Amino acid sequence: MSETRSCPAVLIAAPASGQGKTTVTAALARLHRNLGRKVRVFKCGPDFLDPMILERASGAPVYQLDLWMIGAEESRRLLWQAAKEADLILIEGVMGLFDGTPSSADLARHFGVPVLAVIDGTAMAQTFGALALGLARYQVDLPFAGVLANRVGSLRHAQLLEGSLTEGLRWYGGLSRERGIELPSRHLGLVQASELNDLDARLDAAAEALGASCDAALPPPVVFAAPEPQPHAGSLSGVRIGVARDEAFAFTYGANLDLLRDLGAQLAFFSPLHDRELPAVDSLYLPGGYPELHHHVLAANTPMCEAIRAHHAQGKPLLAECGGMLYLLDALTDVAGERAELLGLLPGEATMQKRLAALALQAVELPEGTLRGHTYHHSLTSTGLEPIARGLSPNGGRGNEAVYRLGRLTASYVHFYFPSNPDAAAALLRP
Repeated sequence: MSETRSCPAVLIAAPASGQGKTTVTAALARLHRNLGRKVRVFKCGPDFLDPMILERASGAPVYQLDLWMIGAEESRRLLWQAAKEADLILIEGVMGLFDGTPSSADLARHFGVPVLAVIDGTAMAQTFGALALGLARYQVDLPFAGVLANRVGSLRHAQLLEGSLTEGLRWYGGLSRERGIELPSRHLGLVQASELNDLDARLDAAAEALGASCDAALPPPVVFAAPEPQPHAGSLSGVRIGVARDEAFAFTYGANLDLLRDLGAQLAFFSPLHDRELPAVDSLYLPGGYPELHHHVLAANTPMCEAIRAHHAQGKPLLAECGGMLYLLDALTDVAGERAELLGLLPGEATMQKRLAALALQAVELPEGTLRGHTYHHSLTSTGLEPIARGLSPNGGRGNEAVYRLGRLTASYVHFYFPSNPDAAAALLRP
């Protein structure tokens, strides 16, 4: 019989996106952290921005959980590890509670984690109770903890919302709609944590406001079974990998970097914005981010551009994802029509759009093996290159993203999740 560990845990979900799940999850994390508890937070599904906020709130790394992209066993391993050290595990859901296949509800049911439903109470009174009851009873086998109201207008408003609950649904409190609590956003989601000078003040204010409306008691413990061993043969022993990391390139999964280190790689972080030369590396990894907000500065850093071009000319591996791929193109035009010429390693140009261009989970069959990940971007790219592969979405969503290859350069809109196939990830970056 496999060993088990238990830890209080709850999954924070909502009827839809935009209800304030991240604000509430961050407030809960900071509230319990301020009480001296060790909090581990996870994000359901692909996301880079929410985890940045949640890491600041909890003071601990934030990883993804997902039954498809990450897989049930890898998700179990991450929860198992967290249960060893944490006093509380929080999981932020994705989109609406039942949206997508697999959904946040599927994850909660699979691991027996009760759902705490966050409902935006703006302009709502007794209907709050009907919506809460629907979320709780829509799937009879879903473990359900209770309900928390977000954007509450007043004490009287909170009392109306709480009084609307029926059938024994637990009230977990309410978070006010104070302007100093809400987290600002831009086209891809929340603003990066590093850009918010008052983030800690916002988190402490949200924690204090939430603590005033709930008793901060821990939820019941959830039992997590030990994961099955997942051996892999790929090795990056002694390989030095340069990883772009700055305001323009910050969309990296912590699990990706952990895997590269576990395979023996040495990681050297550098800034295409600020550094004038590359570190001494065998391979380059250019993750996604916001190059469209910094494209003129990237273009003006001529020594860095020349160094990356020389790296490619020497036949060294280079993996570029989404924003990293845009950096490789001939030029990038932002939503204001401002154009900047960039690296020119991939023929073609990209133009930022005001509307979302693609959002989907992706599975890509590469020569190195099948990797899973996701795509989420507001740009359109034109290139005459023929792709070596295209992604497929399990939900049939827009995407089917092309993967391009020139020598050892591999580029795509897809953000790959390396642990979905460690051997394939290692092969992409191995000299």
